[in-house]
Formats: sequence, C-alpha cells, structure tokens
Amino acid sequence: MGDVSARLSELGIVLPSIAPPAGNYVPYRFAGELLFVSGQIPRIDGVEHFVGVVGRDISPEEGYQAARLCALNLLARVNDALDGDLDRVRACVQVRGFVNAPAEFRGHAAVIDGASDLLVELLGDKGRHVRTALGAGSLPRGSSVEVDAVFEVTAKS
Repeated sequence: MGDVSARLSELGIVLPSIAPPAGNYVPYRFAGELLFVSGQIPRIDGVEHFVGVVGRDISPEEGYQAARLCALNLLARVNDALDGDLDRVRACVQVRGFVNAPAEFRGHAAVIDGASDLLVELLGDKGRHVRTALGAGSLPRGSSVEVDAVFEVTAKS
C-alpha cells in the first residue's frame, strides 16, 4: 500500500467510483509529466449532491463540503489515470474552482478551500497548489461547485 492509499485508509476515506464523461470530452489528458483533469462536480455513485446556488439554496459550509467532494472525485480520476498508484503524484500544480453563486456572494475562496484542504490533507506538501476561485451564474446539472486541476506526475516505472 502506498503512502497516499495509507493516508486515505487512515482517514477512512474511500475514493468514489467515477462515471464516464457526460459529454464530448475526455476525463483527463497527459501532456508530458502534467496530468490535466476535467472539472468534477459533487457526485457520488452517479448521483449529484449539493445541488443549488451557494448562499441561496445551500450554505457556504455545504459549498465547502461540495468542493471537498469535487476534490475527492478529482483524485479518483487521477487514481484511474495512474493505474491506481497515487504515489506517482509529484505535485498538485493548479486548482480552479467554480462556485454557483449569486452576484452578491463574496465567499468563493472559502468554499473552494474545501477542495484545497482535502488535497493538502491527503497529499501533504505535494497537495499545495496555485488556485483560482470564481463565481458562476450556473454550473452543469445544477451543481453548486465544480473543480478541475493539473497534477505533475512521475512516469510509470
């Protein structure tokens, strides 16, 4: 068992099963040692959670949990891309988070902290990243949050 898998187990976290893309795109793509992962919404076993507008339909705290779930789905995609070896992740390079929120909402960064916190919790310093947190007028399937990311990975040994 690798370090990241051991950390997941220690925290009682199980990577969710992931559905195939819902449109004309790929879930991830390698570019050299960079792994680009498509945006993930807060979905578990094909069912959307935390649907609605943050600050109106759901609380910022629930938005934080939604972003955390998005990051967990990101890691499930990374795990798939790396044939189950999350220890090949050298670094999470960039995270972009989108929050479905009304124009007057100002807590985007605190919501996307849910994703950032989980990545650092599981990957340690390798999980620290640059980040953008944006507001969006709507997101796919009515999701409250969507998160995508770029990871630096080692070649398969």
